[in-house]
Amino acid sequence: MFFLLGGNEKKARKAEKQAQMPAAESRVRDVFLAGRFPVVTTHQVEGRRIAKVLGLVCCRGFDSEEAFFGMAGRAMNKGAQAIVGYSENVAFHPDGSKYFSCYGTAVMFEYDPADPDALPLMLQNRFKLQEQQPNSDMI
Repeated sequence: MFFLLGGNEKKARKAEKQAQMPAAESRVRDVFLAGRFPVVTTHQVEGRRIAKVLGLVCCRGFDSEEAFFGMAGRAMNKGAQAIVGYSENVAFHPDGSKYFSCYGTAVMFEYDPADPDALPLMLQNRFKLQEQQPNSDMI
């Protein structure tokens, strides 16, 4: 009966996926752990006003970190600065494995000129690249 549920194949796929962790997921992990991308269960982030709701983001996987950072990565790809209303579910399969689902609402904050981290991460990176490259337009 065990072979019908595919338990060994799932574990092999999981190990293969972890070995091929892309640089983008590693970047998402670093940004979150540095405290620059808040993920909260409430519908607002204290001290920040939400300017735009970008929509629902979700990710599923056999590992909780894979699901969580996958969700955060999808939000960052949309240009989000945070996730509000975060929730997660765990489904237990008969073969003993767990399946995690993480979801929340990707949002952007109002611009605050006093806060250098107020711009979305994509724009921050673009401005850093422009500062590093010499301006070829000027004579």
